[in-house]
Amino acid sequence: MTIREIGRSLGSTVLRRVGRAASKVQESKPLPVDVLESGDAYLAVFDAPGATGSDVQVRYAEGAVLVRIDRFRDFYEGFEMVFPGRGLSLDGRAELPADAVVNAEEASATLTEQGTLRVRVPKRAEGATDEPDGESVEA
Repeated sequence: MTIREIGRSLGSTVLRRVGRAASKVQESKPLPVDVLESGDAYLAVFDAPGATGSDVQVRYAEGAVLVRIDRFRDFYEGFEMVFPGRGLSLDGRAELPADAVVNAEEASATLTEQGTLRVRVPKRAEGATDEPDGESVEA
């Protein structure tokens, strides 16, 4: 084996490992989120670029809106996957104020074409009982 062949082999190995490490970092990025409040609801706005409705899971638990997006790369005819299994999983958490009393059962989620996920959680009327935890919301 020549020095040139060793260099190519070493370079290929390094690139393969860097590519896999970069994909692992990308797989676990948190979703950016803004939490807004009106007189009758809270609105959690997440950036969810490239997500479709079937990629998104939304829940309310322990005073927070929880979002999980599992997105997989498309396969292209005539091309082989260089880094197999390279999907994208994004998690988001939007904490509501500690004194927030909400009606999680009435929450709704909307995913726009631009990749914005809006989760609206209505406030519970004065004097109502505490909200249930672990409610799922359809996106």
